[in-house]
Amino acid sequence: MQTEQTPEEKSKDDFFARLASLSEEMIAKHGKEFSLGALVLAARWIAQDRINQKQTS
Repeated sequence: MQTEQTPEEKSKDDFFARLASLSEEMIAKHGKEFSLGALVLAARWIAQDRINQKQTS
């Protein structure tokens, strides 16, 4: 028996699908190493609360 997804579960699935598509595009254009590096860097920025922070020069 399959249950219907909650709105939150559906939203998360949609984001995973978008991440998969973006990852495939990055791999096709720049290779697996670039894609892995970009995703790891994004995860690091999220962990450090650096997303959307303006950098001063």
